[in-house]
Amino acid sequence: MSDTPVIGVLALQGDVREHLVALASADALARPVRRPEELVEVDGLVIPGGESTTMSKLAVLFGMMEPLRERVRAGMPVYGTCAGMILLAEKILDPRSGQETVGGIDMIVRRNAFGRQNESFEAAVEVAGIGGGPVEGVFIRAPWVESVGAGAEVIAEHGGHIVAVRQGNVLATSFHPELTGDHRMHALFVDMVRAVK
Repeated sequence: MSDTPVIGVLALQGDVREHLVALASADALARPVRRPEELVEVDGLVIPGGESTTMSKLAVLFGMMEPLRERVRAGMPVYGTCAGMILLAEKILDPRSGQETVGGIDMIVRRNAFGRQNESFEAAVEVAGIGGGPVEGVFIRAPWVESVGAGAEVIAEHGGHIVAVRQGNVLATSFHPELTGDHRMHALFVDMVRAVK
């Protein structure tokens, strides 16, 4: 089907397999992306959760950082979850040494804002643009968004903190929707990719 978008999952580190499953459930052709030549072949990209500092360093090491920035600037749809949200921010509060971002959303994020691994939790999150009730979000050492610029749209909050943002073709959530079996966030992203394909 020509209308089926090809969506990559950045496979340097993190929960890649779960995103591949969620994207396939949302009618996309999903594949792992590790190298610049694989990035060229996709219509959109998911940057998964994981450890943002490690992902940043691996992206530089694998020669992916600049090609990622170029594709995002050129309008490729991207969806970042947890660590992926951090990588899509223009600015990180207290970044680790050498930590770079891809950028794409005019926002400032705080790493590990919801606490350490043992403070992980699940919560129902109302997301603007997603019908059918709240999305079940899994928060694991999750960031939150301290502030957004004029171009960014806040689409969800939890506990008084911004946890989902969209700016043009770029979408980011603090939480992991891929761990719940609820694929509505991925379906929203697949629709975003289809709209520009």
